[in-house]
Amino acid sequence: MIKQLMAGIALAAASLCATAQTAYPGKPVTIVVPFSPGGAADIMSRLLAERLNKRLGQPVIVENKPGAGTMIASEYVAKAAPDGYTLLLAASSLGIAPSLYSKVNYDPVKDFTPVSQVASVVHVLVVHPSIPAKNVGELVTWLKANPTKANYGSVGAGTSTHLEAELFNSVAGVKMQHIPYKGSAPALTDMVGGQLQVMFDAYASSGPFIKDGKVRLLAVTTAQRSQSLPDTPTVAESGLPGYEAMPWLGLVAPAKTPAPVVNKLYAELHEVLKEPEVQDKFRSLGLDIIGSKPEEFGAFLRRDIVKWAKVVKDSGARAD
Repeated sequence: MIKQLMAGIALAAASLCATAQTAYPGKPVTIVVPFSPGGAADIMSRLLAERLNKRLGQPVIVENKPGAGTMIASEYVAKAAPDGYTLLLAASSLGIAPSLYSKVNYDPVKDFTPVSQVASVVHVLVVHPSIPAKNVGELVTWLKANPTKANYGSVGAGTSTHLEAELFNSVAGVKMQHIPYKGSAPALTDMVGGQLQVMFDAYASSGPFIKDGKVRLLAVTTAQRSQSLPDTPTVAESGLPGYEAMPWLGLVAPAKTPAPVVNKLYAELHEVLKEPEVQDKFRSLGLDIIGSKPEEFGAFLRRDIVKWAKVVKDSGARAD
């Protein structure tokens, strides 16, 4: 009798668990964004939230938690309940921060469950028009002939634009001098003014300056050409084989989030990313859609952590 009772309880518990997972979501879902409102990542998150709201049948709320190189938002989500109701819009900095900062209160692999690498951020290599280089190969030649004349700007120490340039230094065997800024706008102002000769930057911010001829576009940083700039060569194919840098944005959940919940989120996101209006909006924001599966995103994240840890170590870059 007792065995039958215990078996019945176990069956009921399993049924309740299955019902709970099948019913997901049963309340609003929050996407925590580690940036201030108004930027490309924030706009993208709100677009996804709007579309996922319709597909999930529950409100999807965007909550901005900027600061500390995205670590405030990352730590917050790492400590959230692993139930699929609190998600993080992760950026490349999720995996880079442990190499840059002396204290990081989360592990980018152990404390999160990947959902999907949503998109790559289109980054470009630009030079001041006074530099006599029309491609990356010519730029490397000029830099080697003028080892003390090149300053490059970044949007801050330890940011992706800083590390992309340091990776360039390493692969090309050159030594450009780093000048950090607090954002693209002041760096681009000095770039146009001639105080900087080289810059790696998001196309979303440098695009207007490229179109006006105030800076010269040489290449995109990714391994393959960008969907947004199909006629622009990569750094690797235009003179520096082996170079690749891909800033990215993706969705992650707290570790131990149930697989059925993760798979539900991925499946609905996958459908959202197929929508023509969503694809057009991503292009306008300088984003190339990826939409990888959870396991693919996890494998990429582990490789990315190792890659940028080496760049940080070799360059001596620190953010604190």
